[in-house]
Amino acid sequence: MNNTWPFNPLLRSQQTEHLVMKGDKRRYIKFRGAPYYGGIATADAVGCSFLCAYCWSYNRNENPERFGKFYSAKEAAGILLEIARRRSFTQFRITGSEPVLGENSFNHLLKVIEIILDDSPRHTFILETNGFILGHKEDLVKRLKLPRLLVRVAVKGIDPESFEKITGAGKEYFKVPLLAIKNLERMGIQAWPALMEDLFSEDQVEDFIRTLKDYGISSDLELERLERYPFVLNNLRRRGIYL
Repeated sequence: MNNTWPFNPLLRSQQTEHLVMKGDKRRYIKFRGAPYYGGIATADAVGCSFLCAYCWSYNRNENPERFGKFYSAKEAAGILLEIARRRSFTQFRITGSEPVLGENSFNHLLKVIEIILDDSPRHTFILETNGFILGHKEDLVKRLKLPRLLVRVAVKGIDPESFEKITGAGKEYFKVPLLAIKNLERMGIQAWPALMEDLFSEDQVEDFIRTLKDYGISSDLELERLERYPFVLNNLRRRGIYL
């Protein structure tokens, strides 16, 4: 895969999807219960359109072809449902990667979601995404209008410069995830932006909240905290980001 910087995230998405999808199957590392959101059945997949400096799955997303096994949507959903039954969970997610890299991975994701939501009216699926492909392909957003689907869009920077430094993607793509949130809200899908607050000052965060409003985004901004693994701190320093 071409890792020249800054890179074109659309091209990277296409290249990555080719590596992590085989027919309708996707690469997954593991399936587990996790304490987030009050308890959630979780699938760890690989492959992303960005290469964020603070990503806890950095190595796997840099070389996705080296990790994981292929599972069909039916297989992945079945494992998640079994975890939920054992742990009395009603929430589900795919994490550690970008679930939407293109049409093929989107179709896989959508089938996982539909199987899980059809299993019980109590189930909720939280789609964790960077929003890039959803901002690039509005037609995909329309297909996400499902009951009990929530969409958390991790915005990576507060402006084009910080976006490029954090993600490795060209600064000209900064607006695309914001467009995804706007499109999701317009479709009546419950969605919200999330930002890694450790990397920015309080004033910068406040300015970004105003930027979101200027883009017509009404949802509140979620602030998340950095997992300060040694390799994450090293990656940040290599990008010129100091905490």
